[in-house]
Amino acid sequence: MPQLIRITDPEDPRLSDYVGLTDMELRKRAEPEQGLFIAEGDKVIQRAVAAGHPMRSMLLSDKWLPLMTPVLEETGAAAYVGSPELLEEVTGFHVHRGALAAMQRKPLPEPTAVLDGARRIVVLEGVNNHTNVGAIFRGAAALGMDAVLLAPDCADPLYRRSVRVSMGTVFAIPWTRLEPWPQALSLLAGHGYRRIALTPAPEAVDLRGLRLEKTEKAALFLGSEGDGLSARAFAACDLKVRIPMAEGVDSLNVAAAAAVACYALAD
Repeated sequence: MPQLIRITDPEDPRLSDYVGLTDMELRKRAEPEQGLFIAEGDKVIQRAVAAGHPMRSMLLSDKWLPLMTPVLEETGAAAYVGSPELLEEVTGFHVHRGALAAMQRKPLPEPTAVLDGARRIVVLEGVNNHTNVGAIFRGAAALGMDAVLLAPDCADPLYRRSVRVSMGTVFAIPWTRLEPWPQALSLLAGHGYRRIALTPAPEAVDLRGLRLEKTEKAALFLGSEGDGLSARAFAACDLKVRIPMAEGVDSLNVAAAAAVACYALAD
């Protein structure tokens, strides 16, 4: 049987992993430093466990205990059980997805290890919105990309909102940070990747005309919504492509643009 611990005090020190989940600045600093992340909802928690992330504990209300018991039995983690009101007081929001789990991060792989096993990848620079990062991961996984590489200034894919928006696909596709930036971009050339920048620039090649050989390695570069790719990252690309827009519309949201471009790059 799983270890169930009834919680009645929102200031119980055993709940420290779950305190202030809506304080983004606090969590962005604390979670990586402590080697943890928060998974929210049964499907995301199950996918995190299946990907090999150890569970530190779970926080849930009685209503969701039957659904989450198999995961608790599998992991042997302690479950802190309390009223919905207590969970909200601890976390700062209504936990309507049933359960939260504090999960242990795994060391990120070396970029060379990711590149060696991939053929189509996405490279992100300056994408610091967690919702966009999660949506890009979901699209990349769904459309057959092999990996995602992130510049140091990108949002954390394991932040709760990113994981939730990705529907746990952040655990299904290899990813890592590419440092130092942009010097490490030379790794892509060394591994034989054709580097393709997505840009709204009118002189860029129409994405609909892009043709890649099945065996050709390709890296799709995406930048921030406002400024796009930096000059140095843009210059490191071999080809610039654009998604043609209807008159009066200049661009798509970066996550939507990523999905369109990933579809174009897929076999």
